Amino acid sequence: MCGATEGGLSLDGVDVKKEAVVQGQVVRDGNPVPNAYVRLLDASGEFTAEVPTSASGHFRFFAGNGDWTLRTLAPKAEVTDKKVVASVGSVAEVTISL
Repeated sequence: MCGATEGGLSLDGVDVKKEAVVQGQVVRDGNPVPNAYVRLLDASGEFTAEVPTSASGHFRFFAGNGDWTLRTLAPKAEVTDKKVVASVGSVAEVTISL
């Protein structure tokens, strides 16, 4: 059995039992958005981390338990915020539509 989630990022080498994983894809009109930036903001809105999306629009964070906001910045798009809850032992799979 492979560690990939359907249509998502591979979890090979990730010990999900010890991590709170937040991952997903940024899309526009159903198409992946490469070279966007996704920021991870904590419950108080403070910046925690930022990653660029891959060529397929995917991103991944390792977060702590709790409520987070994913803020997406992409060319020719409004800034988009999406709430997510992370918990150790699970993968929060998120699709962000611009």
